[in-house]
Amino acid sequence: MRAATLLIGIALVAPARGDDWPQWLGAKRDGSTAEKIAPWTGELKNTWRKPVGEGNSSPIVADGKVFLHTKVKDKDVEMVQAYDARSGDILWEKTYDKAKFKPLFGEGPRSTPAVSGDKLFTYGNTGVLSCWNTADGKLNWQKDLLMEFKEANLFFGVSCSPIVIDDQVLVMTGKGKTGIVACSVKDGSVTWKASGDPASYSSPIVVGEGDKRQIIYLTGAHLLALSPKGDVLWSQPFVDALSESSTTPVKVNDLVIASSVKAGAVGYKLTEKDGKPAVEQAWKNPELTCYFSTPVQMAKDHVYMVTGVASLTGASITLRCVEASTGKEVWNKPKMGKFHAAILKTGDGNLLLHDDAGNLILLAPEVKEYKELARAKVCGETWAHPAIANGRVYVRDGKELSCYEMPVGK
Repeated sequence: MRAATLLIGIALVAPARGDDWPQWLGAKRDGSTAEKIAPWTGELKNTWRKPVGEGNSSPIVADGKVFLHTKVKDKDVEMVQAYDARSGDILWEKTYDKAKFKPLFGEGPRSTPAVSGDKLFTYGNTGVLSCWNTADGKLNWQKDLLMEFKEANLFFGVSCSPIVIDDQVLVMTGKGKTGIVACSVKDGSVTWKASGDPASYSSPIVVGEGDKRQIIYLTGAHLLALSPKGDVLWSQPFVDALSESSTTPVKVNDLVIASSVKAGAVGYKLTEKDGKPAVEQAWKNPELTCYFSTPVQMAKDHVYMVTGVASLTGASITLRCVEASTGKEVWNKPKMGKFHAAILKTGDGNLLLHDDAGNLILLAPEVKEYKELARAKVCGETWAHPAIANGRVYVRDGKELSCYEMPVGK
């Protein structure tokens, strides 16, 4: 009886656990979270702030830890760190050498890590794929994929965020014809290669369940779907004139939407042909030029898209509300940043927009007009995506990783 009473007491006082954010775009890989966030006034409460190395890789959160992938200053070395999600204390950090590489817009990693079970997977900007223990940072295995397959790096460095499917971790490689590679979670051995397309800077999503799962990629040449075994299920040409496809495809109802800075956006209806997965083009809109801001579904048949142009002078992005079934714009809000703004959908339907000036903005999911509910400055200039978990938001810029308490919505 006493033991039962104690367990009940613990259950009553233990904090409610929200969603973890264990990979690129969160647990569902669609930019959504079950966390509910209320509007706030003034500045948000900063819980902790830690100095970090450079990079555009986003933080992820799993099992009470925040993981971040960065570059060590003035060295051809990348670092992986684990922080206590509440206190910001460093739990462990590991480094490894990488090839010399000096692209524009920073030398740090761009790919966001992924946690699956007790394993952490990182993919550096010169193609080094690593598997670490989440508990203590022990390196289980490491592979230099560009070296192994004799692939040239992308102009800005490989950027595809890894995805774990069953007992395999998948990434795109370089400019050549190796395409998409699946490696064993256990030992890193290559289990299959697929597509033969040059890589893009995009990352994949998964739609469907079980044997009907489709892993949808925007490569340097196609929008395509693979089975978990690496079979190409369908493929449609999609080539960006600058070879800078960076956005993640998004599924909205029965459509898959892909976008790029020069090619604009397309919507494909998921269907079947002769009993096999297929797609049919529903619309194409060359005006929806998304650079590297992934669209997010914000209502039953609408998405928010951040569009812009590839320009080093006078760059400016526009937030657009778009009808998902037709690709037609409903309204737009210009001057929302320079190159990028990340969008997240919260559990109460609101949206968090994190612009590249470091502002965090809470928006109502309005189809008719732009409606801002709250705003706060949370970091310096950034292209990284925030992570939300257990009532906190984690953001990083080129110098710091920061944690903020978020007001809980109803």
